[in-house]
Amino acid sequence: MPGWVFSDNMWHEVFALGVPLAEKVLRPVVVYIFLVLVLRVFGKRELAQLNPFDLVVLLSLSNTVQNAIIGNDNSLTGGLAGAFTLLAVNYLVVRFLFRHRRLDQVFEGKPTVLVERGRIVHKALAQELLTHAELMTVLHRQGFDGLQEVERCVLEPGGTFFIQRKLPPADEVAHGEVMARLNELKGKLDLVLQQQAGGSA
Repeated sequence: MPGWVFSDNMWHEVFALGVPLAEKVLRPVVVYIFLVLVLRVFGKRELAQLNPFDLVVLLSLSNTVQNAIIGNDNSLTGGLAGAFTLLAVNYLVVRFLFRHRRLDQVFEGKPTVLVERGRIVHKALAQELLTHAELMTVLHRQGFDGLQEVERCVLEPGGTFFIQRKLPPADEVAHGEVMARLNELKGKLDLVLQQQAGGSA
């Protein structure tokens, strides 16, 4: 027989589950719950991936739990069942938390204010294990030259940063508007004077 002919044994290897279906469903559920809890405990900086070490941890984490999810089963059916289980569990969790907002806030945690009124909140920085250099890197990525331009910086539960730019004081804005108006009037006055000088000539 030619080597390319599909044998019954090949089809069995591809589609036959190597472990019971119940175990195939249970493994991803347990790993999912474990990872969610661990990421919640270890803080928001892991999700923010502030430095290469955080990125390495997340990349290695997925590879580390791979065997725990698939078990002794490399079949196509097992992989699809595991993927479907993960997606289904995540859908159910997100839907449940959407309907219970208070529980969602407790589960996800609260935002952490890192900069308030242009000043670093060092206690919050230490709580999230962020260095001053890492904070400045975040600000530079968002287009800020320095801390003097920042009014407020918040690390959200999902690992994203909300940064509010400092606005000029109200009196400074009013002064600028008055000066712009005066310059406009001066330009008109100079134009009138020039026209009068040309007419008298």
